[in-house]
Amino acid sequence: MGYDVTRFQGDVDEDLICPICSGVLEEPVQAPHCEHAFCNACITQWFSQQQTCPVDRSVVTVAHLRPVPRIMRNMLSKLQIACDNAVFGCSAIVRLDNLMSHLSDCEHNPKRPVTCEQGCGLEMPKDELPNHNCIKHLRSVVQQQQTRIAELEKTSAEHKHQLAEQQKRDIQLLKAYMRAIRSVNPNLQNLEETIEYNEILEWVNSLQPARVTRWGGMISTPDAVLQAVIKRSLVESGCPASIVNELIENAHERSWPQGLATLETRQMNRRYYENYVAKRIPGKQAVVVMACENQHMGDDMVQEPGLVMIFAHGVEEI
Repeated sequence: MGYDVTRFQGDVDEDLICPICSGVLEEPVQAPHCEHAFCNACITQWFSQQQTCPVDRSVVTVAHLRPVPRIMRNMLSKLQIACDNAVFGCSAIVRLDNLMSHLSDCEHNPKRPVTCEQGCGLEMPKDELPNHNCIKHLRSVVQQQQTRIAELEKTSAEHKHQLAEQQKRDIQLLKAYMRAIRSVNPNLQNLEETIEYNEILEWVNSLQPARVTRWGGMISTPDAVLQAVIKRSLVESGCPASIVNELIENAHERSWPQGLATLETRQMNRRYYENYVAKRIPGKQAVVVMACENQHMGDDMVQEPGLVMIFAHGVEEI
């Protein structure tokens, strides 16, 4: 649809009027033979009903349409038109070719983007500002962020699980392959054990170093429920399945080496405990003391593959 003629200053040449909508031409095009000009939107809608010129009924299609001559475009651009926001108080009269530029900056434009100055800083159309509520907006933003964070955490957990499962499959496949070929080459007899040892080292190195500040808080006879909780944490931390059960069995004093076997020996040897290389079991008041990291402690103070020590309190990450 063309521009309302009443918005223009002075008379408008009849050649600049669309014969379909009777408004001033907007995005004008013309038929090639009869040279009648129309608004692009008007003639497109007309052609949806019939393929003729609205003025003289000659055959015309969309493909036939051409831009109007430059002289006509110049005449249109020089017309003086009132701002679209005149009803909202704008008194500006601008050239038609400057209208779009003016509208983008017009302070009376109800859709002009403005920034809330009450605290949230949200940019919104000017006519929405009176009904804007900063608290409601910020609550919505927080909810959206929380939802996004939850989605990312879920995706991250899924990726970690998939990666862990893939690593397990890869290791199992490699072990199976080595079992198949080690009988052929005597030099490969111990390779499977080496792979398992490296897997244990990789897990141990992923744990955080820990310091025990209250050795007296050690729980030497954990019940089945507590052992199950610690076992779940070990599994979730990536502990190789081949040693999980052994470590849990070694969480009880009945499986500890001679230097830790009784309360009396523990009290006597407590001064040596600071020499342990201990790693925190994630999220628990418990540490794992692996034999591979504590060869300096002597056979009476370590156990293969390692010891789990559970405390009531006093475990800190270094």
